[in-house]
Parts: sequence; C-alpha cells; structure tokens
Amino acid sequence: MTSKVSSPAEQADEVNGSDEALVGEQRRRAGEKEIRRLDRVIIRFAGDSGDGMQLTGDRFTSETASFGNDLSTLPNFPAEIRAPAGTLPGVSSFQLHFADHDILTPGDAPNVLVAMNPAALKANIADVPRGSEIIVNTDEFAKRAMAKVGYETSPLEDGSLDGYSVHPVPLTTLTIEALKDFGLSRKEAERSKNMFALGLLSWMYHRPTEGTESFLRQKFAKKPNIAEANIAAFRAGWNFGETTEDFAVSYEVAPASTAFPTGTYRNISGNLALSYGLIAASKQADLPLYLGSYPITPASDILHELSKHKNFGVRTFQAEDEIAGIGAALGAAFGGSLAVTTTSGPGVALKSETIGLAVSLELPLLVVDIQRGGPSTGLPTKTEQADLLQAMYGRNGEAPVPVVAPRTPADCFDAALDAARIALTYRTPVFLLSDGYLANGSEPWRIPDVDELPDLRVQFATGPNHELADGTEVFWPYKRDPHTLARPWAVPGTPGLEHRIGGIEKQDGTGNISYDPANHDFMVRTRQAKIDGIEVPDLDVDDPDGARTLVLGWGSTYGPITAAVRRLRTTGTPIAQAHLRHLNPFPKNLGTVLKQYDKVVVPEMNLGQLAGLVRAKYLVDARSFNQVNGMPFKAQQLAHVLQEAIND
Repeated sequence: MTSKVSSPAEQADEVNGSDEALVGEQRRRAGEKEIRRLDRVIIRFAGDSGDGMQLTGDRFTSETASFGNDLSTLPNFPAEIRAPAGTLPGVSSFQLHFADHDILTPGDAPNVLVAMNPAALKANIADVPRGSEIIVNTDEFAKRAMAKVGYETSPLEDGSLDGYSVHPVPLTTLTIEALKDFGLSRKEAERSKNMFALGLLSWMYHRPTEGTESFLRQKFAKKPNIAEANIAAFRAGWNFGETTEDFAVSYEVAPASTAFPTGTYRNISGNLALSYGLIAASKQADLPLYLGSYPITPASDILHELSKHKNFGVRTFQAEDEIAGIGAALGAAFGGSLAVTTTSGPGVALKSETIGLAVSLELPLLVVDIQRGGPSTGLPTKTEQADLLQAMYGRNGEAPVPVVAPRTPADCFDAALDAARIALTYRTPVFLLSDGYLANGSEPWRIPDVDELPDLRVQFATGPNHELADGTEVFWPYKRDPHTLARPWAVPGTPGLEHRIGGIEKQDGTGNISYDPANHDFMVRTRQAKIDGIEVPDLDVDDPDGARTLVLGWGSTYGPITAAVRRLRTTGTPIAQAHLRHLNPFPKNLGTVLKQYDKVVVPEMNLGQLAGLVRAKYLVDARSFNQVNGMPFKAQQLAHVLQEAIND
C-alpha cells in the first residue's frame, strides 16, 4: 500500500496546551470521549499461533503506513509449526512501534498488550512496563487454560495486575454475538475474534478502516460469507470501543510529516524489499533472474515472492534439496543469468562446496543467507547474526567471497543491488547476509525512480581475446580485466568460445587443468587480490561532538545502536557511530577510523565475530557486547552498556 496524500489527522483542528484541556473538558460534558495526542505508541498483539496475530499486526501496520506514521515492526513466531493450543511455546506475537517522528526500532517495551489467552499474558507480561494498558480476552481465562501455563489463581482477580490499566473484554463472546446472523458454527465464528480486536485497536488509535475491509473482501473472495463475517467482527470491535465505558479515551498519533523526504512510500518487509532489489538488479543488468532454492525459514518468502514475477523474466526453481538449489543456480550463472540461491545457516553449510566451485569458476552468483539462531536447526523462527565467520571462511581451501549486509528492512533493496553489482563486475559469488529480524520486520520505504538505480549491464565475451606467439587469435577464459581482475563471461553456445569448467585448478589464462605448484599459488593469490580490490565506499562516521568512544555495528544492529546513540547524545554524552555494510572486503579507511578512538565497542547478536575480525586485522582492542537470545537488542540496554564503556 502506498501513501502520499494528506491524512485525517493532518486535516484535524490543531489544539495545544490549555486549549486541548478545554476541548477535553467540553467533550466530557457533552458525553463525548476524550482524545489524547501522543508522539508514539508501541502495541503488541499476542495469542496462539492459530489466533491470527501476525495477520492482525500486518493489517494494523498497513493502515498505519497509509496514515503516514513512521513505523517499525517485530513479528515473533513460535518455532513449532503448530504448538499445542494454549501453551507458552505456542504463543505468537506481533509488535508495532509507530510515531509522528523518525524511529528506528520496534520499541523496547509495549505500551499496550493485547493478550488473547493466559499463555499470551504470561509469556509477555514481563516486557510490559507498569502503568501500561493490557486488553485481555476474558473468555479464555478458564481454570484449565490457566493451569496449563502455571497460573494457580486468575491474574485478573489476584491483584497481580494492579499496576496496569487492565481492560477485560470477552472478545470471543462478543465476536460470536456479532456473527450470529451469518450461519457460522461457533468454531468458525471464534476465528474472527482477531478482527474484533483489530477493530477495537483501530478505534483506539484512529486508524483507517477502508483498507482492511477491502483486504478482507479480496482475501476471502471465494468465500464472500466469511469475508463479510470478518468485516462484521472488525466493525463490531470498532463500535465496542466507541460505546463501552471501559475505554474512555482514544488516542491520535499524527503522521510523521517531517521524517521522510518527498516521495511515494509503502510499508515493506526485509524479504520483500530484497526480492524487489533482485528483480531491479536483473532489469538494470538486462539479464534474466534465476533463483535456485530450497524452502527454509526465514528465507522462504523470497522464493514465494519471486515466483509471482514471471512477467519480469524471473525463473524460480524449488529444488529437492539445498545442494540441488545452488547447483542449478550456478548452472544458470554459467548460462548467462543473474543467478541467486536463498537459504539460512544450515543451508549454507550444505551449499559450501558449490560456493567453492563458484569461486574457482569465477562466475557471478548471489548467495542470500537470512540468518537465524543456531547451531544446527537451532531457533528457526528467531534472529541471530552468527553466520559471519561461516560466510567468510566456511569453505575448503582459500576461497574468498565478498560479504554484504543490509541494515534495515528497506535497506535490503539497496543491498541486493550492491551485491549484484559486485558479483557481475568482479565475476564472483557474493554473500548477502540478512537475518530474521530484518526479513520479517517492516518499515516505510520510498519507492525509487528507475533513473536512480545503478547501471549494472555487463558485456559478454563475443570473440577471441588473446594472440598466440604465431599470431593465432584464441579465446582465453581466464585472461583478466587489468582493473577488476575479472575473467571474461562467455555464454555457452557462442562460436569459438568453448572452454573447460570444473573444480580442478585452472591454468592461468587458458583455463586448462593444472597441477603446477607455482600456477596454483598464483591463482590463489590472484583470486584473493580480486576480492581485496573490490571498490566499496569508505566508512562514514557519525561523530558530531569529537567523541573518544566509537560504537561499530553491522547488519540489523543498526536500528538499536542508532536509537541508543541518540539517547546518549540527548543527555550530552558524546559518542561516535559507524556501521558496516561491506564486511569483505572492509572499507579501505576502516583501520584509520578505528585508531582515531580510545575505545571501540562492537555490539553483535553472536559471541563476537566481527570484533574478532577487527582485532585480528587492525590490532585494535575492540570490546564486544553480545546477545544470542533470538531477539534484537533493546535501545535502552545498549545505551546503558555504551555509557558504562564511556565511563570505564
């Protein structure tokens, strides 16, 4: 959904200070409900994985994006496909942070928790600050359901929630009552309780409704009765908020009119932005896009999305396993396509031999790793950035590969273009390291104009490129560009350009099989020099106050780090920040930057992988701050750690 129109909040009367208080008092006397204006809100929807919390959050997010707020989301899925109903492992949640100004994270803690059952309440209450609002579906708080998660007494009655503003709402009963004329079974009607909750929250925060109603009619186009039932439940939730005395206040969060440059925006997740970036790269390169992939969480959405775009010349192949997926992709690269394979950490392990083959063949190939918690199967639905060393070194022999990492969901689009640029220019496989937090999270994205995109067109080899001593003109598949050290890209079937491929070492120039020690040494060093010589931008440093401490990050830690840095600067604490997109090769000025600071702190969602690389290469005492609990950093947590580092 795109948005560049004025919102209802922008057209509303502006009041402030005593005028706002006067308007509130007039509304109370007239029996109208009070409307309070906020600069930001953090809402978390939580329930069973079958309660539709992700859909509810997605819809609230879409309407918030169309309204013009800045936003950031954090979906949190259970690892089990369908955990037992009402249990703690089966809780699914969706957190949304939206504001009238620029924000960077989904928020440290929710201001509002919507708990659909006892398990959702128990799993999330520790994150909810005292004084926050909790909307509870009281219909689910039966003795058996509470006992299943360890509640000996009802938390709604034992005083344990006295520090919160609790709104007990019989969501299930109200939904069934609202749908009694639709001829649905009780079980079918209960499924719409998430739409009742969405309607109530939409009323509380003055969200638009037309988009959700249109979405429901489209989603259930083949079942119009179900569509209208969900719409009825949604409207009933809105009307309940309007009429009940329990909700005396609703809230407005104005659009973030100054947070965005002029343009057309849409809400976008990291995986969707990455998919669009790959399509854009193929069009800018004038090459067909080929995806060879095997489904794996959290990368599967890229396969799903690209399969919809055959009209852009995209071909998707769902292989029988990870090895077949990358093998097909490498074959497509040999055939002249922009080739991609997508996976997560366990799949990278299986693909490693073929990545090494791509290094040897020197063909462009994008290896997209949407990182998740490990090792082995690990935490499939949780986030981590612990595949950095695997991407750097997880192959036999000396097999260097460039590594690129996006920093936000929207940045996945640009990172995909950048990775494609490197792969095509230098004829090499490239790792693109996203993670589950970026993949599933979302934020506003300005849709770029086509003329803003880079020109990625390449020239295939068309004829002989080398003259022998006797004057014969021949084609040498490993004769290199003197600037990039890239070899020619010869599409099979081009007359006169026949050449060998395979995993055995190549002779310099001719590409013939070679076991010569000196040749092997030369080829290994040449491949490394090619990667070392890749042109990447210098590292930008944000240091307005001449700080002595630098916080260095990479990937999805950008949002929490930047939010933490902002908090420290508002207290007058000077701190510098730099964030890496290119992890191999590093920016050429990185060593100089690091040595300008007395202290360097590196927060990572691993046990210190970037910090180790920085220490080894630049002999800098980089301090690690690490977290591997499957969740992103919190801004306040990082602010505290950075303050301690400064004071130390």
